[in-house]
Amino acid sequence: MSARRVYLLPLIAVSLSIASCTGDHRNIKHISLVGAGASFPAPLYERWLSDYNQKNPNVEINYQAIGSSAGVQQLIEGTVDFAASDVGITSEQAAKIKRGVIALPITAGSIVLAYNLRQVAQQSPQVNVPNTLRLPRQVYVDIFLGKITNWNHPTIAVANPGVSLPNLPIQVVHRTDGSGTTSVLTQHLSAISPEWKRKLGAGKSVAWQVGIGGKGNEGVTALIQQIPGAIGYVEYVYAKQNKLPVAALENKSGNYITPTPKSVAQTLEAVKLPDNNLIAFITDPTDAQSYPVVTYSWLLTYHQYPNRVKAQVLKNFVDWVVIEGQKSSLELGYIPLSKKVVLQVQSAVNKIAE
Repeated sequence: MSARRVYLLPLIAVSLSIASCTGDHRNIKHISLVGAGASFPAPLYERWLSDYNQKNPNVEINYQAIGSSAGVQQLIEGTVDFAASDVGITSEQAAKIKRGVIALPITAGSIVLAYNLRQVAQQSPQVNVPNTLRLPRQVYVDIFLGKITNWNHPTIAVANPGVSLPNLPIQVVHRTDGSGTTSVLTQHLSAISPEWKRKLGAGKSVAWQVGIGGKGNEGVTALIQQIPGAIGYVEYVYAKQNKLPVAALENKSGNYITPTPKSVAQTLEAVKLPDNNLIAFITDPTDAQSYPVVTYSWLLTYHQYPNRVKAQVLKNFVDWVVIEGQKSSLELGYIPLSKKVVLQVQSAVNKIAE
């Protein structure tokens, strides 16, 4: 894949079968499911649907990566069979769904700060920029606040001894759509910066004071690739697939941590998912080796389905995802669910259509 190719996933439409459905459902010839939501897990969903299709060829599942906010709204309106969200669902939103809702943590990953200094380094021999710049906590807060505006700012230089940074404006790139990725990042920024919490706060959409916007993880990735001096936040797999360098972020212990499977899993170990809704976050992990911006991504289903065959097909798919599907996680840049979380998901999914 070329460095300029973006992981696009406007629509996944794959035929899946219900051969594994039990009893009276075996004679069903064809059924369709529709889902929509987060772009964070979309590349993994694409792989899952492709792999599942090879074993089950007779059910059509469409998934649109339109952002967590839009996905949850469609679930509330009843226009989809399931949704995906990187922040689960709030109790206020859940109360609007008469059929009930079940939140299933289905995968996990990190949100990274990807940047574009490659072109400048290639054009200026005196510039020496590593693939992993160190960014102190206050520095990346101030970049997104618009207070640090140039790459050769002294506080960046001090954190990166021996690095020759370019005299180049910083161009912040952020999301324009309602995004779980934005919510997770801004929860972290609010946790580490009273100024950020006071001025912008946390949410799927915030009033950015600086920068330009792109739609979805893929839109932000494309802009970072196109703009020399850009920096933006994306789910790790988008940076990985497009070969964008990502920053090592200073965590609460003062260590600079890159988003590796080990450092992300270290953060997830401290997340305790309550049995009543399986939704929880750690906005500023304390472990010395934890990467600081990590989240689960949730698949949201209804509690009740008028069509019980749809309910059974969705249960079959989730059961496959939490066992077989997890084997694709590390390859793509996601983190497999722990055995404990798998058991929690299996217990929760059994409540569908009760």
